[in-house]
Amino acid sequence: MRLPLAALGALLAALALRPCHAAPDEDLLGKASGYPLAPNLAQAFAERYRVGSFSGMDHLSPHCVVEPAAQPLPLDKAPQEPDIRYRFEGQAHTIDDYMQRQRVTALLVLKDGQIVVERSNYDRLPEHRMLSNSMAKTIVALAIGKALEEGRIRSLEDTAASYEPRLADTLYGQTKIINLMRMASGAKFVEDYSGHDDLARFNQVARRQGAVAGAKVIDERVAPEGTRFNYASAETQMLALVLRAATGQTLCQYVSQKIWQPMGAEARATWLTNPVDQTELAGGNFNATVHDYARLGWLLANDGQRDGKPVIAREYLLQMTDPGQQAEIFRPGHMQNKSSTYMGYGLQTWLLPGSHRRFVLLGIYGQAIMVDPDLKLVVVHMAVAKDASGDASGTHMGAERDALLRGIVARYGNW
Repeated sequence: MRLPLAALGALLAALALRPCHAAPDEDLLGKASGYPLAPNLAQAFAERYRVGSFSGMDHLSPHCVVEPAAQPLPLDKAPQEPDIRYRFEGQAHTIDDYMQRQRVTALLVLKDGQIVVERSNYDRLPEHRMLSNSMAKTIVALAIGKALEEGRIRSLEDTAASYEPRLADTLYGQTKIINLMRMASGAKFVEDYSGHDDLARFNQVARRQGAVAGAKVIDERVAPEGTRFNYASAETQMLALVLRAATGQTLCQYVSQKIWQPMGAEARATWLTNPVDQTELAGGNFNATVHDYARLGWLLANDGQRDGKPVIAREYLLQMTDPGQQAEIFRPGHMQNKSSTYMGYGLQTWLLPGSHRRFVLLGIYGQAIMVDPDLKLVVVHMAVAKDASGDASGTHMGAERDALLRGIVARYGNW
């Protein structure tokens, strides 16, 4: 039986991504069952369902749709793959070594607009929509910037309650937008993914009564706003409330029209929503294909431009991602974050150290998009790590991923 050329091409592409080796912990992660979707949202992060759920979360939850572009941005594949190596714990490794060492679902390297490396594990395919976890926070920040550019948000120095009056009697409502974006409200908030932290407390109320009610349970400020970094996903949810009030649109609608379509997305994305108040779960819960995550990274690598036309104002992107535009307490090498000063934080975006501006979108369990505008380099890394941080379980995904990123950068320039 002959296959049509289009079907043959799709089959060959899928085979090219299929690993020729056993992926880490594939039996534990559900290989024998075809990497099944969890039976419900509550079990989506369980190991035996994590692969299936992280590439099918919108089958488990109410969600809204972020529509793609009528004319997607082409992503050509380079004719030859570069020889990329990295060192970790005193040993030299290749990208294929990395795919056998870490629980990576997909890895893509984009250089000068071309795909130079693409790999996957666990039978994941390019059409799968992969869960962002907290990489979504940077998308929220881009939408805030667009609303600022359009005058729908007057100033980042305004308080959240200036746009969403229902927050007026809350700590978050009385906090400036800029400090919510910096994770610097000063609120007492612990986010350790234990299921018993302040994030869980916020989510429990928000799921029953909505995000505004959730804001009311965070009521103690332990530092003046703007003076201390403290990661709190609830602050991104407040930004989503501000955006909806300021624009009169849902986050999905606004991101579709102002970012996803103009940047040239090829496929629909989705954002999980809270059925109680119909708001997007903005601190994470975005789902998109790896190629469209690469297109997002490419937009950022080009300082907000597509084909020379601005989608997001360059000045705002620099405010988001340039360490030099942050107060010293938020810069790499200075910012205190869980006993580390390695990274800094801009506006809902992590800042990497090094010789020039380089930043990364991060999500728990190993999700990352590293962007190097100077080198016109983007790395998309999707994963199902053993633990939320990627390092706590002893598999050292976070540390080895950083070594891999340094190896990729070294292939084209200096860290």
